Amino acid sequence: MTLTAPPRLLFVHAHPDDESLWTGGTIARYAASGAHVTVITCTLGEEGEIIPPALAHLAAGAADQLGGFRVGELRSACAALGVTDHRFLGGIGRWRDSGMVDVPANAHPRAFVQGSVEEQAAQLAEVLREVKPQVVVSYDAFGGYGHPDHIRAHEITVAACAQVSDVERVFYAVTSRDATEAGVRALENVPEAFRLPEPGELPVTPDEDITTVVDISEHLIAKRRALRAHSTQVSVWDEGYALSNGIAQPLVGSEYYVLAKGPAEGAAADLFGGLGER
Repeated sequence: MTLTAPPRLLFVHAHPDDESLWTGGTIARYAASGAHVTVITCTLGEEGEIIPPALAHLAAGAADQLGGFRVGELRSACAALGVTDHRFLGGIGRWRDSGMVDVPANAHPRAFVQGSVEEQAAQLAEVLREVKPQVVVSYDAFGGYGHPDHIRAHEITVAACAQVSDVERVFYAVTSRDATEAGVRALENVPEAFRLPEPGELPVTPDEDITTVVDISEHLIAKRRALRAHSTQVSVWDEGYALSNGIAQPLVGSEYYVLAKGPAEGAAADLFGGLGER
C-alpha cells in the first residue's frame, strides 16, 4: 500500500484532557510533521473534580456547567498541540461523562455508558469513513485505569475499526512501568500541595508488553501547554503534574503504545512506520 499524503491519524478519547494526558506529545509530534490529526472526544467531562476553588460552582452537583467550561479548555489544548480537526462523538453534548464505577452519574440518560455500543460505534465509523485514517489510537480493554468511559471508548473503537477497511493499525495508549518509576525517582521540587505516589499506586503497563515507543522529547513544551489549558483538572509544573487527587506524576520524554491490530514491522518507534513500504 501507499500512504495518503498527508498520512492520517485519529485519536479516540473519553474526556477533555485525556488527549493531552495520554497522547499529547504524540499528537504534537505528528501534527508538526504534517500528518492530518483528528481527535474525537466522547463526552464533555461534566463529572470531573474541579481543582480551582473559585470554579467549584461549575460542578455537576451545583450549576452543572463544567462541561461547557471544559469545551473551552479543550479548544485551547488542541491549539497548543496543533490539532485543527477536533470532533465530539455524535456531536457536542450527545454523550455525558459517566463518572467512575457505580456512581449515580452512570444512570443519567445521556451517560456514555448508558448508550448503545452499536450506535456509538456507528457514529465513530462514520467519522472513520470520512477521514480515512490509517492509524487509530484509543485505550486498552481496561481503559488504562478502569474508568467506565475509557472502557467504552475502547469498545467502540474496536467495533468501529472492524467495520472500516482503511484502518491499517490500531494502538492502545498506555503508560510505561519503567519510565514512570524512573520519572518518579527523578521528581524534585514537587510543590507542597502534592505528594509523591506510593509504589504501585500509578497505573502502568509492563514494558515487555509495550510494542511502540514514540519519542516526544522535542514536543514536551507543547504537551505541557496543553495540560495547563486543562486548569480545572490538572496542576502543572516544569517536571510534572497532578490531577485532583494531588499525586505527583512525571512528564517523561516518550509516550507508549501497544499494537492491537495491523503489521508490527516498522512500528517500534513510529505509528506509521513501515506502512508505506508494503
